Amino acid sequence: MAIIISKNGKNAKKIEKSTFDKEDYLQKYIYDNPDSVPLYDIKEDIRLLILAREFPTHSGPIDAIGVDREGEIYIIETKLYKNPDKRTVVAQSLDYGAALWKHSNDFSEFSSILEANVQKTFKISLNQKLQEHFGLSNEEIAQLLNSVRDNLSDGALHFVILMDSLDARLKDLILYVNQNSQFDIYAVELEYYKHETYEIIIPRIFGAEVKKDMKTTTRDKKLWDWDIFKERLKEIGAEEVIAAQKIIDWANDNGIEIEWTTSQRGGFFLCYYPEGKKGFYPLSVTGDGNVSWNAPHQGNKSPYPFDNPVKRSEILKRLSSIKGATVHVDNVDGYNGLKLPLRVIANEDARREFFEVCLWIKKSLEATE
Repeated sequence: MAIIISKNGKNAKKIEKSTFDKEDYLQKYIYDNPDSVPLYDIKEDIRLLILAREFPTHSGPIDAIGVDREGEIYIIETKLYKNPDKRTVVAQSLDYGAALWKHSNDFSEFSSILEANVQKTFKISLNQKLQEHFGLSNEEIAQLLNSVRDNLSDGALHFVILMDSLDARLKDLILYVNQNSQFDIYAVELEYYKHETYEIIIPRIFGAEVKKDMKTTTRDKKLWDWDIFKERLKEIGAEEVIAAQKIIDWANDNGIEIEWTTSQRGGFFLCYYPEGKKGFYPLSVTGDGNVSWNAPHQGNKSPYPFDNPVKRSEILKRLSSIKGATVHVDNVDGYNGLKLPLRVIANEDARREFFEVCLWIKKSLEATE
């Protein structure tokens, strides 16, 4: 196929299709120009942000990892047509996804790799890049990262295979997988043309039309509430239900807001809104039966006095006195700073200590600077 280029309707030139010489160039092109991946055929308002190239896994490096505004994760693999068997890229992509999911228990490590890549490439932090690209508030960034963590834990990943040409066998394989599984696999054919200093890319996505027709593929983003969250916790145990209810009741009695998430596993944030300051939400209760550490979402952009990491670490130090809590004070800006099972809070003494820390956070925020 050829295209015609002209200027003001004159001097028309026929430009023949070119080829990408190296996969590395194609990878870099996608990294620098994420909008060239036509995911808008899947979701009209999607904006993809590629956060890392050559992301390390036990099965080898993933070419690129991206996220969208809702915290959906995209594994992107690039393969040129000259590779002998293009069907193997599907198996390779799934292998990378399995490796990523298998070792997703340490979200701190995952986010640290993304952080390092973002700082190296964009010279700003991960949170700043998310805020810049999607135009999000700190609270919305927290929910986005929470969704990323949930999707990673659930293995809910989207696979995007980019090639300069697709053959019929690969299309048949993707059609079969998308009609008979819960996986999202998309193949993107990139027609490449070069004219003087200009590059022209014509992207075509394959597989999106199948997923659009499948009612089971769209994961509804529901806003959790106590009734449905309670049912989720019942699957873990009665103590978790009791503890979560006690936390909600105490928060309501003490002017601390409960904000429910839209994440896959469900949960709520304990939100502090001191007068004249932005919100602070260092702790959340999650559907896996834990009180989680969320201060890394805000980092040094937390409201005074918790904009200081030393002050944030004091929260962890105070929580460490609770018998049954696992605390890593030196990981104040990592998501593994705290592991506090809800069943621990079912104990009255432990619950009292937890509420004392929560009340101390509130008083610290209300103190004048």
